Amino acid sequence: MKTLAKLPVTIVTGFLGSGKTTLLRHMLDNAQGRRIAVIVNEFGELGIDGEILKQCSIGCTEEEASGRVYELANGCLCCTVQEEFFPVMRELVARRGDLDHILIETSGLALPKPLVQAFQWPEIRSACTVDAVITVVDSPAVAAGTFAAFPDQVDAQRKLDPNLDHESPLHELFADQLSSADLVILNKTDLIDPADLAKVRLEVAEELPPAVKVIEASSGRLPLDVLLGVGAGSEEHIDSRHSHHDHHHDSDDHDDHDHDAFDSISIELPEADESLLLDALTQLVVKHGILRVKGFAAIPGKPMRLLLQGVGTRFDKHFDRKWGADEKRITRLVLIGQELDATQLEAQLRAALGA
Repeated sequence: MKTLAKLPVTIVTGFLGSGKTTLLRHMLDNAQGRRIAVIVNEFGELGIDGEILKQCSIGCTEEEASGRVYELANGCLCCTVQEEFFPVMRELVARRGDLDHILIETSGLALPKPLVQAFQWPEIRSACTVDAVITVVDSPAVAAGTFAAFPDQVDAQRKLDPNLDHESPLHELFADQLSSADLVILNKTDLIDPADLAKVRLEVAEELPPAVKVIEASSGRLPLDVLLGVGAGSEEHIDSRHSHHDHHHDSDDHDDHDHDAFDSISIELPEADESLLLDALTQLVVKHGILRVKGFAAIPGKPMRLLLQGVGTRFDKHFDRKWGADEKRITRLVLIGQELDATQLEAQLRAALGA
């Protein structure tokens, strides 16, 4: 019987809007014959990132593509390890003779350390190894001191609060994503000047072991030889990496789970005028400190679906595909932020759109 080598796994982590999905798309588009399975961990009820990745031209039919994208839809990976992650990994392990690599995209709020520790479990450890944890950094957001590109007034309000003499939860999460990294990508370097980029590099270096490489990229465009085949064996040394949130996972009490401060709400709306929708979403972001907006919109008179991705008040949009003949033309959005009131946000959106 043929003995199979351990299947390498790359874990891609990073804050909301840092460019993780764009990096994965780049990797899949340039797979050059590599047989790659993808696990997408989506924070929210809608499979936005999974939908985006399935559109990649990875040289297989739509049926094959949907078979390769494993989407974990209820929260961070470290919270759903036993419920979803292990069954998916078991299936991939059973097929590892047909695969060359596994990519895992964590949610923007996930802590990578518990996920890497899951690869110490005998059933996975015997078949897989963590080739590298890649942390993608939103360079302009770090330069602005916000770590994720959400409105400045949210962070300013935090700094003015005399009761907050500790690091922000966002900074702690940012530091923990870096503490687990084997490779750090300073992304969006085309949107930042050299002096600010140098400051970002110094700030990131403070959170890293000396051996961790830091590289720069625009839209995640890097050679796959740099991204794959790192050979870090992260599961072997992850326990020695310090994390702000280590104590949360040493206890059976999950009431203080560090992700609880973040809400992810889904809203379904009818067709919407494009400019009205973007204006309404921008106002919501400013008013409620929303970190991220993702979703699809049905635009009256347009045969194609509009894909929306927003980080703070910065929105990217494009028409991604035609609506299916039997598909309901609706607008579906996921809003991610802190202390969000779903009923209130939906009501305000509907009022702004006249829906």
